[in-house]
Amino acid sequence: MFEGLSDKLERSFKILKGQGHISEINVAETLKEVRKALLDADVSFKIAKDFTAKVKDSALGQKILTSVSPGQVMVKIMHDELTQLMGGDAIEINLKGQPTIILIAGLQGSGKTTFSAKLALYLKKKKGKQPLLVACDVYRPAAINQLKVLGEQVEVEVFSDETQKDPVTIARNAIQYAKEKGRNVVIIDTAGRLAVDEQMMNEIANIKKAVQPNEILFVVDSMTGQDAVNTAKAFNDRLDFDGVVLTKLDGDTRGGAALTIKSVVDKPIKFVGIGEKMDALDVFYPKRMADRILGMGDIVSLVERAQEQYDEDEAKSLKRKLAKNEFNFNDFMKQIQQIKKMGNIKDLAGMIPGMGKALQGAELEEDAFKSVEAIIFSMTPAERENPKLLNGSRRRRIAEGSGNHIVEVNRLIKQFEDTSKMMRMMTTAGGSRKMTQMMQQMRQQK
Repeated sequence: MFEGLSDKLERSFKILKGQGHISEINVAETLKEVRKALLDADVSFKIAKDFTAKVKDSALGQKILTSVSPGQVMVKIMHDELTQLMGGDAIEINLKGQPTIILIAGLQGSGKTTFSAKLALYLKKKKGKQPLLVACDVYRPAAINQLKVLGEQVEVEVFSDETQKDPVTIARNAIQYAKEKGRNVVIIDTAGRLAVDEQMMNEIANIKKAVQPNEILFVVDSMTGQDAVNTAKAFNDRLDFDGVVLTKLDGDTRGGAALTIKSVVDKPIKFVGIGEKMDALDVFYPKRMADRILGMGDIVSLVERAQEQYDEDEAKSLKRKLAKNEFNFNDFMKQIQQIKKMGNIKDLAGMIPGMGKALQGAELEEDAFKSVEAIIFSMTPAERENPKLLNGSRRRRIAEGSGNHIVEVNRLIKQFEDTSKMMRMMTTAGGSRKMTQMMQQMRQQK
């Protein structure tokens, strides 16, 4: 995510490295590179120019403390301005109304139907809502079936009427159905349309007028860059939507749409799609995104994802097992499953400060744990329960059964043993002291 932009911005800050103070000359040189980086990221010339002008005014008005370098000051200023450019504070989705009516609009292929299902899952799991999905795309072949399949995946009911060809009537009937069945959120998935298609734009305007939505969300593919921004403006002129959803942000190495859409349409980005899985949907936090763009990671989001998978009873049980030296491969597998639920491995690594740059260009597959799981599943229940049984002949059998080399099996068992020791040290008082001593010795050796 935003790899190209992050790398170019980092290079631009190197101009100030070693400089004793901020001057008009070295700021101008830095901002020239920043402007180039923004233009390469598909940010419009006007916004790039206005942005760098604001940064320049802030930078030249700064007094540099002796403990802070000019480069650090520039990063701080850039961070603040990027945050403001993307909207400042996160804006929550409006869930007022009985039921809350959410209208989804956008171009064909922008990811509206998938987002509708993701939103339903988000509202069900994180907001405790009982959503109803409504299939109002009567034009695209298999659109209704697609929503039904996704609805089954997220376990949310889908309202459809394939005998009816008027989306306005379908939407009205769906709201009545939701009231009868006690559904408190209605998500209306509409057909994709072009802003220049007058008939289709009139249709969605009629849906809006008929159902009086509490929230209209415009879904756009972030990878289309400045085209996405222009499309959003054209739709907003007709619909006056409440917020933007950027899909496929995990594949966007430039970031032009995320950086500029707020300033062009004056509507907040509310959600971002960060993967194909149904739970790969995040609330958009401008400050956290600025952190990631500038290589600072996003620890807050990482902790939040970990907390979502955290089971207090499971954690207490694990601590007891570690204290008694009973940690086994079944426990190891549970930890892997929890990590997998948190999301894409490369995305998670990018949330750790400095890791994004370290992993730039590296291929971290979604199924990164596939080999590990195959080895563990090739063990017998007794071997998983008691790793001490894993002698040479058992390891060779496991290697053959999992389709791996004996070296990989040995490596995994060694990693398991090291992990067990480290976790045991972290959970016992004596172990914590040993760990502290080890850290001190490592620092002294440096």
